[in-house]
Amino acid sequence: MNTDNTNTQQYIEQTSVIINLPIDPKFMPGVVDNLTRIANIAALFTEFELSENIEAAPIFKP
Repeated sequence: MNTDNTNTQQYIEQTSVIINLPIDPKFMPGVVDNLTRIANIAALFTEFELSENIEAAPIFKP
């Protein structure tokens, strides 16, 4: 397990205690993989630079 996965697993273990959500050890590798994937997908959005003068739309119309 690399450092990133170790940190992710530690985060999951600590968070599961805080929110009182026990995770069976046999499911931990899958939980770590899924959270890692989610973080990688989220990075596409959080690392995208926006212009300083961009404004949020006041009304959402699909």
